[in-house]
Amino acid sequence: MRILKRIFALTLVVCMCVPLLTSCGKKESDDWKIGIITGTVAQNEEEYRAAQDVKKKLGDDRVVLQTYPEKFMDEQETVIANIAGVASDPQVKALVICQAVPGTSAAIDKVKETRDDLLIIVGTSGEDPAMIAERADVCLQTDDLGMGYAVIEQAKKMGAETFVHYSFPRHMSYALLAARRELFRENCEKQGLTFVDATAPDPTGDAGISGSQQFILEDVPKKVAEYGEDTAFFSTNCAMQTPLIKSVYDEHAIYPQPCCPSPFHGFPSALEVNMPEENKGDALYLIEELRRILAENDMTGRMSTWKVPINMMFIEAGADYAVKWIEGDVKEKLDTEALKKSFEDYAKRFADDLNVKITEYDEDGTVYDNYLLILSDFIDL
Repeated sequence: MRILKRIFALTLVVCMCVPLLTSCGKKESDDWKIGIITGTVAQNEEEYRAAQDVKKKLGDDRVVLQTYPEKFMDEQETVIANIAGVASDPQVKALVICQAVPGTSAAIDKVKETRDDLLIIVGTSGEDPAMIAERADVCLQTDDLGMGYAVIEQAKKMGAETFVHYSFPRHMSYALLAARRELFRENCEKQGLTFVDATAPDPTGDAGISGSQQFILEDVPKKVAEYGEDTAFFSTNCAMQTPLIKSVYDEHAIYPQPCCPSPFHGFPSALEVNMPEENKGDALYLIEELRRILAENDMTGRMSTWKVPINMMFIEAGADYAVKWIEGDVKEKLDTEALKKSFEDYAKRFADDLNVKITEYDEDGTVYDNYLLILSDFIDL
């Protein structure tokens, strides 16, 4: 009997220890979250929707969503506070910020006062590349310099004789956007196109988003009246894309691509695409709808974009990469090959053979290996 009691007691001790052993063996990374910071729906709906898609995929308890204010230039303290607020949750192990508007570097500095353990990924930065590259672990940007050649070649191929570039002083203070404008100017001259440098109201200024959009709606017809239908239009601002696409469609002009290349960027609202619930987020379905609508207005081949939605890729593939890093599948904060794999996996949703080219940013001989420029293929609509 005494032996049986000892066996029972030993069994009880073992049973009590099993949960403790399980707890001790549990990965520290099992309790994690990702913070995703984007603009509002008014600034860029697809980025906000991409963040929501990540939340659906990973679960509500895995993703913390936050937005920055629409007038972020006037509300820098709010930008900083919102990003720092997400990072204050100790379960948040990574931040994905897209777009990295002015104030992001200061926010990262604030975050790092207490959290130097975070993986920080930024997309489409509005700050100096050297400044943001020093602070973020991974910086993702469309290859604006490569676009300085590719967009003009595309416009020429589409029959453009004139190229209108809409922007404003704030954007032209961004090194890459200013350099791209000069490349646009140079390549227009080489390709025999007339380059028109047009200034529009800044959506973060007094006129707001609605004022800048109204300007585009009124100015595009004037430019077409002056230069003719074979005029290609480009704007550096997300909020301007919908009125620009609508005006180009109405005036039978040319639109080589949005500022942030994507079939979702401006096209659905501008061309009033009614996406069935089961096809929401389906780029291939949307592309066919856009082609149908353009054909009805004799606009086939007068608009184009990239098949892969670039900022959505920055958010969704960036989140995928962050999960791999948190769970230990990626060992270093910067692993370009692993990041490229996340890009390729995302791109397969749109085409098996889609080309995504990644280049490290080189500024006058100084190479920033964590500032990665992305270029992809055009698709004619």
